[in-house]
Amino acid sequence: MSDVIKLLSENVANQIAAGEVIQRPASVVKELLDNAIDAGATDIQLIIREGGKTWIQLLDNGKGMSATDARMCWERHATSKISKTEDIYHIKTIASVAQVEMKTKTKDEAIGTFISIEGIEVLKQESIATETGTNITVKNLFYNIPARRNFLKSNPVETKHIYEEFARAVLAHPEITFTLHNNNEEVYFLKKTTLEQRIAEYFSIKTSEQLLAVEEETTIAKIHGFVGKPEFAKKTRGDQYFFVNNRFIKDAYLNHAVFSCYENLISKEQFPFYVIFISIDPAQIDVNIHPTKTEIKFEDERSLYQILKAVCKKAIGEHYHAPTYTPNNEDTFINFGATPLAKSTETHNRTVTSTDAFYQPTNAHQTFSKNKANTKDWQELFGILNKEETIKDVSPRGFERISSELELNSDSNANTKNFMQLHGAFVLTQVKSGILLVDIQAAHERILFDKYVNAMHNHPIASQQKLFPKSITLSHADSLLFNEILPDIKALGFDINNLGGNTYAINGLPAELNHNNELHLIEEVLENYKQQQTDKNKQHNIAKVLAQRAAIRVGTKLDYEEMNTLVDELFSIADNKTSPSGKSCFKIFSIDQLYKLIQ
Repeated sequence: MSDVIKLLSENVANQIAAGEVIQRPASVVKELLDNAIDAGATDIQLIIREGGKTWIQLLDNGKGMSATDARMCWERHATSKISKTEDIYHIKTIASVAQVEMKTKTKDEAIGTFISIEGIEVLKQESIATETGTNITVKNLFYNIPARRNFLKSNPVETKHIYEEFARAVLAHPEITFTLHNNNEEVYFLKKTTLEQRIAEYFSIKTSEQLLAVEEETTIAKIHGFVGKPEFAKKTRGDQYFFVNNRFIKDAYLNHAVFSCYENLISKEQFPFYVIFISIDPAQIDVNIHPTKTEIKFEDERSLYQILKAVCKKAIGEHYHAPTYTPNNEDTFINFGATPLAKSTETHNRTVTSTDAFYQPTNAHQTFSKNKANTKDWQELFGILNKEETIKDVSPRGFERISSELELNSDSNANTKNFMQLHGAFVLTQVKSGILLVDIQAAHERILFDKYVNAMHNHPIASQQKLFPKSITLSHADSLLFNEILPDIKALGFDINNLGGNTYAINGLPAELNHNNELHLIEEVLENYKQQQTDKNKQHNIAKVLAQRAAIRVGTKLDYEEMNTLVDELFSIADNKTSPSGKSCFKIFSIDQLYKLIQ
């Protein structure tokens, strides 16, 4: 019997190793930045083109390498790390999936070294005149693995990931000067400074107005950094940074410790800003549980959780005294000294308003009784309906049949209102075969979604101009993505102009979104696009977010004409079974099914 186990070639082995640590251009940037910082650089320049797919160049003024080291650094298991826990020097794996050139020189040498490598094969090595430090260029990432290259996202999306890695480096090392060029344009020039000033410059914020300092030292850990004031919380993730011993990490448990300090201060859809550094004994942590080193294990995680929560709560508490979160249809704000809801003297009726800042209801001043006993009974009854397998299968081919069922019987009184609204959530109407139950919010989402998709493809929506335009300033990364989706946004009725740099003027909105929280809406559209990160569904994702924000909310009172229009528009859509969120838009119950329910 012949042998079936064969050794992989060194090149294939390195490509497999590269798959663990080099997932996209941002992974290369991370490795190059780490190496430059480890080399003691005080000035680092990063140059990228086309999302890093074709060109990533990093120049540093670190200690550089000798001719021998320049060659040895490409050998497997070679490392320049002070910590010997690194098993593979990742430049080795980069060279297996890209074309790499490097110039380097130490301060003690009069002449430097140039080396060119492609697919781990050294093509050229020679002596050249160059400055002290290292200049490394990575070209055509995954040029020899087409399948991997095809899985890369669009240039703006890949650039955004590079910006994220760049942000982690500049925040962890304010003592280093950083420069970033994207497609021959200078994006960042950050001189060495303090952490507070670095945060202010990178995020374009006024730290004294928006941030609170946190600092505490215990026998377990030392914590310092900044957390955002509640009123500056955003509808988007991404501005949350943990550093343990100056290494960026992701930790859901510690993230919860910080978020819990904002309970009742911000809505569940908002995310506070924070940049927090934790210094801890290396013996108390394990950094080797994930190939990218972004997840670590703490020996005493519970104690660290309590310390972190206490220090953040202290910072927020010293700035705010007994704050109360009050949701309404306008911007979220902190209500000082407000009477708690439980002690309110208003015991009979209250105005019901949506906690969603983007929705403008048809009748925003509708009042409802606070007595919800009947609602519970209805929920139990409707639960029985849902458990019965009594739902007709409605397919596009049955579209005409369903439409005909909506017609009233010939002996019906034309002046009789045949629509009924149930608990502000459903529309109930008689059809030939029984009754039709429509989920108002889901149905309206479907109607708006189709309208928005059609607008982006064929018929742009007219914009309703604002009396007082608002401006919004985005980060460089968000601005890059926003410019990509701006044409689609404008087709939906948004009148938005670039004022220069990363600042935009919002001059008009589509009628359905005529509210005072368009800034939060832009943030949410961007966040959704970040999460999806696909060009294929870009327009659908935008339409989905806007439809969810503009749809009628539960509790909104509809008159006969509004209910009639809702049903008519829903059944004018061929694909009307579910909303963009996946909820059923309607159910039809036959007379026989209704009889069975009460027998």
